[in-house]
Amino acid sequence: MNGRFDFAFDFDLDELAPADAASEEAVERFWSGDLTALSQHHTTPNGSHSFVIAHDQSATWGIPGAPQVMAIAVARDLTRFTYTLETSHHATVSFAQAWLVERGCPPEKIAKIQGGSLKPADDLTVWVERQIRKSGTRYEVLDNHTADFEPCETWTLTRDSRADEAPIRVFLEEWDHDAGTYTMREGAFADVGAVRSWLEDRSGPLPEPPEYSDDNGALVRARVARIALARSAGVSATPKASMDAPRTPPAGPVQRPVQGRLL
Repeated sequence: MNGRFDFAFDFDLDELAPADAASEEAVERFWSGDLTALSQHHTTPNGSHSFVIAHDQSATWGIPGAPQVMAIAVARDLTRFTYTLETSHHATVSFAQAWLVERGCPPEKIAKIQGGSLKPADDLTVWVERQIRKSGTRYEVLDNHTADFEPCETWTLTRDSRADEAPIRVFLEEWDHDAGTYTMREGAFADVGAVRSWLEDRSGPLPEPPEYSDDNGALVRARVARIALARSAGVSATPKASMDAPRTPPAGPVQRPVQGRLL
């Protein structure tokens, strides 16, 4: 195999060759020295597939706002002695998980994150992330942004193929490094221009999706309540935020060099 593929994770590719030009190109541009694994799953017993979520430290000194989470999918054909390799960058771990699930990774195998310094602040955050992780092709990602200085946040701008009303959705992740926690919220807008205006001026709270308050709202709350019951059995009790609790909008975004969101 190509000697430049100096991967920090054991993908066991020494006897295999890239199956296609895309995999060969991915190998050529790949550098593992900047990656720290956050979650991994390798199939057994034959080890035909590997799925990895990693923090890409190189993004912290690259283009301001660049995503820092990398998803990696490797599929081995042990009869042909070849492999395919795909990578994709994401602003949040949950969208990286969704990308891997679409490529065959069981959601529960990639759900637990190791090495992250921040924990979900509330049950709604856990529920929103779970919805993203299992969303399949529901959300078309249009744009994203990562900022490690005030405001410490990421946002992912998407189009929701299942939404009849306000189909443009933004997923806003905000970090509280002092508390060691983060929140994830979903906002709903009629068009992309409305989202960008809100992100620019933050003149009001993030508009919640219509389904949070219509007849489906009871179902959403029931699912969040089940997460709360499951989390209550954990070692520590983190703050619980009601879906009806007022949200205080952060100050307007200022682009600064990113410094590493997870580590």
